[in-house]
Amino acid sequence: MVRPSYVLGGRGMEVVHDDEMLRQYMAAAVGVTPERPILIDRFLNNAIECEADAIANGHDAFVPTVMEHIELAGIHSGDSACVIPPISITPQHLELIVDYTRKIAREMNVVGLMNMQYAIADERVYVLEANPRASRTVPLVSKVCNISMARIATEMVMAAAEGKSYPMEQLQHKKIVHFGVKEAVFPFNMFPEVDPLLGPEMRSTGEVLGIADSFGLAYFKAQEATQSKLPTAGTVLISVNDLDKPVALETARAFARIGFKIKATSGTYRFLRDNGIECEEIRKIFEGRPNIVDAVTNKELNLVINTPSGKRSQNDDSYIRKAAIRYKVPYITTMAAALASAKGIAAFIENHGSTAGLKSLQEYHQHIE
Repeated sequence: MVRPSYVLGGRGMEVVHDDEMLRQYMAAAVGVTPERPILIDRFLNNAIECEADAIANGHDAFVPTVMEHIELAGIHSGDSACVIPPISITPQHLELIVDYTRKIAREMNVVGLMNMQYAIADERVYVLEANPRASRTVPLVSKVCNISMARIATEMVMAAAEGKSYPMEQLQHKKIVHFGVKEAVFPFNMFPEVDPLLGPEMRSTGEVLGIADSFGLAYFKAQEATQSKLPTAGTVLISVNDLDKPVALETARAFARIGFKIKATSGTYRFLRDNGIECEEIRKIFEGRPNIVDAVTNKELNLVINTPSGKRSQNDDSYIRKAAIRYKVPYITTMAAALASAKGIAAFIENHGSTAGLKSLQEYHQHIE
């Protein structure tokens, strides 16, 4: 992971895979001087990223919940979908995250709101960032967990200003029995020539929240709120890089189970076919016609799943993603989101093709234990 010394929103950050990519990055770097060097970090592959918003009184901190990112580490937290409560983080890791957050808040003497970001790789919890400030996720945590974080944080700040200590013991942990999924909203439909790949540099311009009694249905509702509703039937294109093929197999099986027809580009097609998935091969743009762009143009595809090779090349797949944007076909660029989408569509179908059972926020709060 390389980045300039001083950035906001992940500006200029990039994951490099080899010497050639590092040379290209350095050649394009602007304003690099001995006083403003490029920083290099080891990148955690296949790490689960999560974050915790806390309220601190200078001596202790309260963490209402931990938010699990759906995309793996490497996607800016503002661009990643996340779910409350977590769906795959172990209780031991959750306890460790809360413990770390309280200790760091105490050491930094934080009064008010605080945001911590973590990554979990190889059964180890890494601290990525400690931000002694409010986060854009505070309203989401407040709504899902039924806790007025901004009001309580203000009371803590006022108490500290008066030389008093806010009584932390009145804040109690609650068991959230519903799910809230935050999804980012992107402006790519306004910039059809921009490749919509996600990475360390933040690109979203807003966010939405879906709440339901199951993770799948909450994720489906969040996608619908972004005005990029997931299809519930039809044909899905799967074109992924070699590293993503094992997860693509699980995703293809999930889509096949709910009745989707699968098309795939040559490498992905051979992998899926060799593993017993019934699918149809489709040409890339440089392999002749009819090809992927023709299929997108003719509305033959209802969903596009495409992950990048990770390297800049003459035959990269950006044209696939740009065509999907141009013709308003829902597209997904990470396998974590692809698998979550399959679960979301399945939940919607199991719910008899509706988001029936709609409840107010207050009704969800009534069932919090």
